[in-house]
Amino acid sequence: MKKIYLAWVIFAYLLAGCSGNTATHGEHEHEAHEHEEGHDHDHEGHDHEHEGHDHAHEEAGGGHAGEISFKKALAEAVGLKTHKVEPGAFTDVIKTSGRVMAAQGEESAVVATVPGVVTFGNLSFVDGAAVRKGQAILSLASSGLSDGNVAAKAKYAYENAKKEYERMEALIGDKIVSAKDFEQARLNYENAKVAWEAVAGKQTANGVSVVSPINGYLKNLQVKEGDYVTVGQPLATISQNNRLVLRAEVSEKYYNYLPSVQSANFRTPYDNATYKLSDLRGRLLSYGKASDANSFYVPVTFEFDNKGAIIPGSFVEIYLLTAPLQNVISVPVSALIEEQGVYSVYVREHEEAYKKVPVTLGADNGSEVQILSGLKAGDEVVTEGAYQIKLASASNAIPAHTHNH
Repeated sequence: MKKIYLAWVIFAYLLAGCSGNTATHGEHEHEAHEHEEGHDHDHEGHDHEHEGHDHAHEEAGGGHAGEISFKKALAEAVGLKTHKVEPGAFTDVIKTSGRVMAAQGEESAVVATVPGVVTFGNLSFVDGAAVRKGQAILSLASSGLSDGNVAAKAKYAYENAKKEYERMEALIGDKIVSAKDFEQARLNYENAKVAWEAVAGKQTANGVSVVSPINGYLKNLQVKEGDYVTVGQPLATISQNNRLVLRAEVSEKYYNYLPSVQSANFRTPYDNATYKLSDLRGRLLSYGKASDANSFYVPVTFEFDNKGAIIPGSFVEIYLLTAPLQNVISVPVSALIEEQGVYSVYVREHEEAYKKVPVTLGADNGSEVQILSGLKAGDEVVTEGAYQIKLASASNAIPAHTHNH
């Protein structure tokens, strides 16, 4: 009886286990089915995202990889210009620095004609003030000094010397006065006349006027109002600025190249413009045969017309032009785009598409740059408006795509 009861218990236990396994297996199959459906759904969404991504790329970047779309109307609005590069002559360059100075004969010193105290008039006695030849710059007052009014004393001395000379001139014929006394009287008269003519017609309420000897601009002001000055003391300098000198300081290592220097370009720090001596009637004056005793540089000097607003005394970047190079591809400096030390240009692919091309630079003459690699003959390079294309390419950038499952 116990054996029969035990058999039934084992049978019931086995039957219950089979039922549980069947249910669990069904649940696993259901979960696996749901996972497959969800995964397929995710892939459908992912495919949909890719379609949208491709569509956005087509609208922003144009048809080909690397091309930047830039509409013709926009190019005209920003003044975009292109230039087809061709091999040609390019001058080798020595890049250095130097200074612009006034040329000889273009400046005149203003000195005190009489001793006195400086008094300014209506003219602003400041650097850069324009003056005309014969215009009063300042006055020198001497009426309050112990020596008296210089202009009045010069007038009295001239009048007395003239009377004495005329009196002796009438008597010399009759030999009433000696020839020696007559010559002394004549010498005194001539000296008094020169002293009087230096101040005649220049007296004002403030003293004797000092006038400008040439047309130009004031510089190197050396006195202020109230200063006492003596005869011949420098007061200021007047510069015409019509003809200037460019002095380049060249390292000794380029000394062997100096005989081949023909001209120069230079760039000023205040207007960032590049000036060509060939456009300013420039000419080479000389180059030093030795370096300065206080430096390791050899001077090279040019002279040119000041047709622009070039300031004498300013320091500038200088590009010395030496022997010409042939079959060189070059582009204007305005065509270059610099990003973290890497230079590129934009090449026009067709009417509304441009491509960014990295380039390797060679010699730089301030206005144009030699291209060693990256461009070939016939490439149409953007020379003006390159930064507008760069901004357009940045605005068309596609956000990074992420895979989320």
